[in-house]
Amino acid sequence: MGTKTRNSRILEEVGETARDLYDAGFIDKRRMREYEALCLPPVPAYSARKIRALRQRNQLSQAVFASVLNTSLSTVRQWEGGQKHPSGPSLKLLELLDRKGLDALL
Repeated sequence: MGTKTRNSRILEEVGETARDLYDAGFIDKRRMREYEALCLPPVPAYSARKIRALRQRNQLSQAVFASVLNTSLSTVRQWEGGQKHPSGPSLKLLELLDRKGLDALL
């Protein structure tokens, strides 16, 4: 079993245990949200090639792509050129666009 599979299994077990504790009244809603956040799978890294392919797959210009991701045209150009790498909210939006499509962001 690989590390990724083992970690996914552990996160599933932690999430299930937290839900059971919540259902039994041992943890409150705020604590449950903290456990849920901890159990989210990590967002993958996006290479310059993958970002460009994602933009082209959605048939967007760099300017429109930047607008959809609430970032600057310069930033998109730097991502696609490999000078910068997306992080934080931008990385999450890229992952959401990749998984759910353009409609999820509009």
